[in-house]
Amino acid sequence: MTTTKPKKSLGQNFLHDKNIAYNIVNALSFDHKYTTIVEIGPGRGALTTFLVEKKSHMLFLVEIDGTLVADLKKTYPNLCPNIIEADFLQLKLAQLGNGQPMAIIGNFPYHLASQIFFKILTYRCQVQEVVCMIQKEVAERITAPPGCKAYGILSVLLQAFYHIEYLFTVNSQVFTPRPKVTSAVIRLRKNPVQQLACDEILFFKLVKAGFQQRRKMLRNAVQHFILP
Repeated sequence: MTTTKPKKSLGQNFLHDKNIAYNIVNALSFDHKYTTIVEIGPGRGALTTFLVEKKSHMLFLVEIDGTLVADLKKTYPNLCPNIIEADFLQLKLAQLGNGQPMAIIGNFPYHLASQIFFKILTYRCQVQEVVCMIQKEVAERITAPPGCKAYGILSVLLQAFYHIEYLFTVNSQVFTPRPKVTSAVIRLRKNPVQQLACDEILFFKLVKAGFQQRRKMLRNAVQHFILP
């Protein structure tokens, strides 16, 4: 692929270490429980190079940068119908792979990681596995156990539906340009929970209210949810 100049407005930091890319791809189980793999933000194709070698699953690439989309189509002509120029946050996942169970992989833009995880939660019945590289601080929050200072909204919500593992840390020198933060790779695998034994909409609202006002007494933070 051509060395397209990274766009700061899109938070682009391109991974150039092939060993790390290989390890990220091979963290996926390529399980029979899903038939489709969606790569978010393939960029210059660091992960894609190894994903295309796995021919047991249908692969979709979702990239918002039109210049990179054109490069990807030249590099992977056989994938052209499955290379989608779109904002992942605006995409209806049910349209990919005929709505069949899927896995998601990618080096998530740091500033969009939380929004991507909330979207994954929306499609949790479809998304069976996630392997992603995100900011180390966010990875530590997501994988934090109850009672830990880092435990927060995403910790509670994602752990309710997924088994989550912190896999490894990634230093900044393996990117172009170098980000100012350290990265980490985590893996989410769907747990057996299909539906919580409560009002799920209320549960999500209650968790968000409780953690958004950490300095308040919990009763005061959620008092409008409590019946008189």
